[in-house]
Amino acid sequence: MCNNENNQSNCIMEILKVILVLQENACPDNCLDSCDRPVLGGGPNCLICNTRPVMLYTCCGNGAPWSMPISKDTTTTCEVGTVSETCSTVFRVEKIEGCCATFRVLQENPDPTSLNPYVSTNSFFTMNCNCICAIKCLSDTFVDCVC
Repeated sequence: MCNNENNQSNCIMEILKVILVLQENACPDNCLDSCDRPVLGGGPNCLICNTRPVMLYTCCGNGAPWSMPISKDTTTTCEVGTVSETCSTVFRVEKIEGCCATFRVLQENPDPTSLNPYVSTNSFFTMNCNCICAIKCLSDTFVDCVC
């Protein structure tokens, strides 16, 4: 385990909680450009954003982002850092319980004419946030079928 279990404060968990609340409220305003900025922003390609996509980095990932399958196919495996037709490194936080967070895997949008960079999948995973050592927030965006 990466973080001290007795430590009541986990900065990654606090940021994920903020992102979750923002996604639930989906505000169109924009502010500071950091992971815990107080509202989801709109941009030239997005009138109203409902997702702050994140990339996760684990303590044992050697600097590569966490990767998960975009489908529920149990035969698909993803190496850390793998981006392919079957694996993604971009996620949407969906739920937080204790020190665990449930994420939805986002897939790169296959439609090159779309203004939205990601599409929703039905692939989810739950991770102990004590194993996350860093997150990278990507530009706020609209993802269809997540609310």
